[in-house]
Amino acid sequence: MIARLARFKRLWMLLGILILPWVVEGLLGRGWVRILDFALLSVLLAIGLNIVVGYAGLLDLGFIAFFGVGAYAYALLASPQFGVHWPLWAILPTGVLVAASFGVALGWPTLGLRGDYLAIVTMGFGEIIRVFLNNLTAPINITNGPQGITMIDALHLGGWSFARPHRVWGIPLPALVGTFYLFLLFVLLALFLSRRLEYSRIGRAWMAIREDEIAAASMGLDTRRLKLLAYALGAAFGGVSGGLFAGFQGFVSPESFTLQESVMILCMVVLGGMGNLSGVVVGALLLAFLPEVLRPLGDWQQHWFHHVLVDPSTLRLLLFGIALVILMRWRPEGLLPSRARAREWHTS
Repeated sequence: MIARLARFKRLWMLLGILILPWVVEGLLGRGWVRILDFALLSVLLAIGLNIVVGYAGLLDLGFIAFFGVGAYAYALLASPQFGVHWPLWAILPTGVLVAASFGVALGWPTLGLRGDYLAIVTMGFGEIIRVFLNNLTAPINITNGPQGITMIDALHLGGWSFARPHRVWGIPLPALVGTFYLFLLFVLLALFLSRRLEYSRIGRAWMAIREDEIAAASMGLDTRRLKLLAYALGAAFGGVSGGLFAGFQGFVSPESFTLQESVMILCMVVLGGMGNLSGVVVGALLLAFLPEVLRPLGDWQQHWFHHVLVDPSTLRLLLFGIALVILMRWRPEGLLPSRARAREWHTS
């Protein structure tokens, strides 16, 4: 009976997710559906970072670099930059392999580092990638420098382009709604793979390393190989998200892959609850929508005080920071922490 109720609940939840873009478009407008699409990409990124930080316990402040690598892999293989226009089914696996290779390149020299030292090195790695993307213009113009790459091919599978509206069984399907379903498919696949990893031997080995690396090594675990695997798999998720971002946006530039974006992704994982997939999803969605909810602050000030007292962008960051500080003070384990992490915080 309980199992049937659980299945019934999951079915209704899935139905609610499927009709969500239609409800959002009807109530808030098409612009919010676009924000919803970007929020799903943030969820995909947070799932990847959760493998590195939540499962293996490796603090990574340069995760946005893998997002950038995936985005530029898509841009270079599906744009007039080199006159190459590969299909989606070929570009995404290529981006995954390239991003995973960069993940191993990051992990290899950091195997002996922990804590603050690891954070500094990963932060430097993220900045190195951004600087390379900004300057790979000579002797061969690869990335087009600060101008970025434009006219990137839209996401498409065969003759189905996700940049155009379609009709399915006589029902009009807007482009943004179709893109939502594509991104949702990748998020569900990422959740499934991440959940399987969590309960596998590899996942339990990661958690052993997270709790005590020395004890894990003394039990015979190959901690070097396991940490490299965590970096590679986390980077692979970032590469997929970056490729989808490039195809959706139609334009990429190095300014989209700054340290601030890396910190934001880490906040999503920490806020939601490291190591718990449900918490990571909630944290990613919350931090993806919160800046947009606070965007009308300038209009509110104009309405209440008849002039703008504080610059809206500054006030948004201030309120956002205050909210994070309050939450971390009263619920440091995150909104939906894993049971083990919750016990750690409340029994210490």
